[in-house]
Amino acid sequence: MDYLIGDLQGCCDPLEQLLAAIDFSPSRDRIHVLGDLVNRGPQSLAVLQRLAALGDAAQCLLGNHDLHLLAVAHGVRKPGKGDTLDPILAHEDRDALLDWLRHRRMAAEASGWLLVHAGVIPQWSAADTLACAGEIEALLRSPDIVEFLPTMYGNEPRRWDPALQGPDRWRFIVNVLTRMRLCSADGELELKKDTPGEAPPGMQRWFSHPNRLTRDVPIAFGHWSQLGLVDTPTLLCIDTGCIWGGQLTAVRVDGGRRNVIQVPCPQARKPG
Repeated sequence: MDYLIGDLQGCCDPLEQLLAAIDFSPSRDRIHVLGDLVNRGPQSLAVLQRLAALGDAAQCLLGNHDLHLLAVAHGVRKPGKGDTLDPILAHEDRDALLDWLRHRRMAAEASGWLLVHAGVIPQWSAADTLACAGEIEALLRSPDIVEFLPTMYGNEPRRWDPALQGPDRWRFIVNVLTRMRLCSADGELELKKDTPGEAPPGMQRWFSHPNRLTRDVPIAFGHWSQLGLVDTPTLLCIDTGCIWGGQLTAVRVDGGRRNVIQVPCPQARKPG
C-alpha cells in the first residue's frame, strides 16, 4: 500500500501515531513523505533515524528545511533562531544521517501521483518536473555539494527559461520545488507571499492556472499549511500544520483508494 504523508518538521511522536493508525508494515507498505522532515519540531534527530531505518519502505522528498539542514551542516549557512537541528549536528551518526538525507529525491511518482514539496510551474510537464528535480539530486549527491549549496539562495531569476544554465537554473528549480506558492501564467515566481487569500496582480496559487501542463496529472504537495487539507481527484495538499497544532496527515493512494488518516500533534509550536 502507498501512503503519502505531509510535513513532519521534527515531530516523531505524531509520525509513530500515524504509522500505528494505518497499521504500517514495512514489508507490505510504503510511505512517501513530502519534504520538510526536520526543523522547528523537537524530534528532528528521531525523525531522521526512524525514516532512515525503514529503508525502501520510506521514500522521502527534500523540502526547504531539509536543504537548510544540509547547508548548515556544510558551513554554508548559519543556524536560524528557531532551528532545532543541533541534536542532529552533534550526533555521532551525523555524517551517515546527512548522507542519507542528501540522497533523497526532489520530486517523485507514486501510484500515478506526481509528488513535490512545494509546486510545479505551468510550463513544466510531469516529465519536465522529474528531469529538473534530477539535476538537483545529482548535484546534492556529488562531491560538488559544497559548491552547489550556496547557489540555492536568492529569489532571482523569477521567470523560467529553458535556456537557463548553471546556478541561475539550479536556484530557480530549487525555488519551484521547495518554496513556491504563487506564480504567474508565464512562470514568474512570487516568493514573498504566504497568505492563501491574497496575491499580487497577475499572481495565483500555482495549481490554479488552468493552462498548466500538469492540469490533468494528479499532484500531491506539502509546504503550505495555511491551506489546510486540499483533497480533490487531481490535487492533494497534505501539510496540515502538525507543528502549528494541527494534524499530521496520511493519504492512501494505491489501487484507486483515497483514505485520509489524521492524528493530532500534541506539541504545538507558536508562530514567530
